[in-house]
Amino acid sequence: MNSIRTKLNAMEGVNGVKISETTGEVSLDHDPNMDVSVIENTLSKMGYPPAGQNNLAAKAKSYVSCMVGRIEN
Repeated sequence: MNSIRTKLNAMEGVNGVKISETTGEVSLDHDPNMDVSVIENTLSKMGYPPAGQNNLAAKAKSYVSCMVGRIEN
């Protein structure tokens, strides 16, 4: 979760990131003129696809990324 928070907070136009550890939902404050697809693409590249995307490989990568992050932290 920290890697998501760090990556998104480093993006120009993002002012704050909140992540629910219970649901895995990410919410953030951002410049209203910011192209949200940039944020979605960043999360997808990290292995966190948008909600509703039924991609088993992406979900598996997401799970592995979370577990690695927990082990490293």
